[in-house]
Formats: sequence, C-alpha cells, structure tokens
Amino acid sequence: MRRGRAQIDVGMLRAVLIWAAVLALAAFGLEWIRYQYLIHTVPPQLYVAVIAIAFAAGGIWLGARLTARPQTGPFEPNLKAQAALGLTGQEMKVLELVVAGQSNKEIARSLGLSPNTVKTHLANLFAKLSVSRRTQAIGKARELGLAP
Repeated sequence: MRRGRAQIDVGMLRAVLIWAAVLALAAFGLEWIRYQYLIHTVPPQLYVAVIAIAFAAGGIWLGARLTARPQTGPFEPNLKAQAALGLTGQEMKVLELVVAGQSNKEIARSLGLSPNTVKTHLANLFAKLSVSRRTQAIGKARELGLAP
C-alpha cells in the first residue's frame, strides 16, 4: 500500500457501475415506452412537418450567415492620400471615371474636356501613382482608398 493515495475498493466500484448501468437501462426503458406511446398517438404527417420546418429554418439561417455582407455607407475617398499625392480635383474626377471603365473619349464627353486634356490628366495620374497602365492605376487607387 502506498500512503497519500486514495484506495478504491474494487468490489465497491463494481457494485456502483452495475447499479449505474441498471438505472441507465431503466431510464432508457421508460423513455422508450413514452416514445412508443407518442408514436402511436401523433400522426406521422406531424413528424414530417416538424422536420421540414426545422430544415427550412436551418437552411434560411445558414444561407443568411454565408451570404451576409457588412453594411457600408457611401464611399468616402481617402483625403490624406489624395493630399499626399498632390491629386487635383479634376484628376480625381478623371480617376473616378477610369475606375468606372470609361474610355478617354467618354471621360472627355462626361467632363466637357478635350481628349488631349484627359490624356494629360491621365499622364499626371500615372506619374503621381507611380504606375504605367490604367489597370495598375485602378489597383493602386483602390489600394490607397482613392476609389471604391
């Protein structure tokens, strides 16, 4: 025998486990009898309806969780980045239209400018953003928070 450790009587443990199993089986038996009574008194259509409602509710909940998008307000450009890069208001308007996918001619028509002026604004934008293509300018503008 070791001192300091609780000793467990094997016979007592066996008796406790046997009685625990007997009580568990009795509880299971009582629940089974109640289940059998319910199954015969309630029509099967009710079970089907309850299961269908549970699945529908679960599907709606899961769909809402998977497709939920955070609510955001209207886009606000990053004014600090705009000021740090030295972008003018007209260059910002041109950048917004470039991000919207408009061509130089469409931008010129929208802003009432000549196509050459739009090209000048784009050249200035490319230099200030340190890019060489429209797609790079769009990516950089989004990265800096200048465009949605």
